[in-house]
Amino acid sequence: MEGCEDYLPQILGHGFESFQLTNWAKLAEGQDTVDGQKEQAARVKDLLGDQAVISSIGIYGNPMTDEVTRLGWETLIQSAGAWGATTVCGFTGCLPDKSVGDTMDRFGEVFGPLTKMAEDHGVKIGFENCDMGGTWDKPNWNIAHSPRGWEMMFNTVVSDHIGLEWEPCHQMVSLVDPLPNLRKWIGKVVHIHGKDATIDWDKVKREGIRCGEYFVHHRTPGFGDTNWRDVISILRMNGWTGSIDIEGWHDPVYRDELEMTGQVHGLNYLKWCRGGEFVENPS
Repeated sequence: MEGCEDYLPQILGHGFESFQLTNWAKLAEGQDTVDGQKEQAARVKDLLGDQAVISSIGIYGNPMTDEVTRLGWETLIQSAGAWGATTVCGFTGCLPDKSVGDTMDRFGEVFGPLTKMAEDHGVKIGFENCDMGGTWDKPNWNIAHSPRGWEMMFNTVVSDHIGLEWEPCHQMVSLVDPLPNLRKWIGKVVHIHGKDATIDWDKVKREGIRCGEYFVHHRTPGFGDTNWRDVISILRMNGWTGSIDIEGWHDPVYRDELEMTGQVHGLNYLKWCRGGEFVENPS
C-alpha cells in the first residue's frame, strides 16, 4: 500500500478496473492502525473516483511466527470495509521446523480467530498458494501450496469466509493442471491473481524438476500456457463474482521497460477473454 497514492494515478488511464493493494510482512508506519488505514483508504478512493475499485488488500508475511504480521492481518480485516475491499489476502505462514501436515494446530490458533473477525466484518480471507521455495516437509512462509494442504486447512477452520487467492501460475509450478484444479476448488476461490506460467516440458523431460534451474516461468496473462477463456468460463458457469487483478513484475520477457506494455496487454487480453465489454440484451 505504501506509495500507491503516487503510483495508481499513473496507470489508472490504461483501463484497469480494480486493484489489489498489498504489504510485505508488515504495515508501514502511519498505516498500521485502523484509523490510519481508513484515512489512506479515503484518499485513494478519492483518487480513483468511479474509474476503479479496490477489490482486495493484503499482507504477505509469516503470521504463525511474526506477531507484527498477525496484527497486520487484524488491522486489514477491521479496515477492509473502508477500502470497499471484499477480501483480505496473504500467506498462511508456516513453522519452518514442521511439515505442512504437522502445522494445522498452529494454523487453527492463528486463523480461527482471524476468520471469526472476518465473518464479523463481512469480508473473506484468501490464501495465495505460492510455495515460496518451500516443500511439504520444509515449508517456507506459506503452507497453502498444495490441494492436500488445502483440505487439511479448511477442515481445521471451517467457514465460508476463508478460501483461496487462486491463480494458474502456482498450480503449474507444482505441475498441477489449473483447469481441473479450478473446477474442483471453485467454491473456495475468493480472489484471483492474473498471473500465468509457461512450463518448459523439454527441460522437465530431459532434466527433471530437481535440476536447480527454472522449469516453469511466471508469465503475464496472454503470454503463458493457460487459456483464460476457459478460466473465465469456469468462473461464470459456477456463478463466481469477483476480481482478477494482474500480478505483474514476474514475466521474464515483458519486464523492465516492457513491464507496463506487458501488463496492459494482459489487461486487454483478459477483457477479451471475458467476452469484451458488457452488452445489454434487447428488451
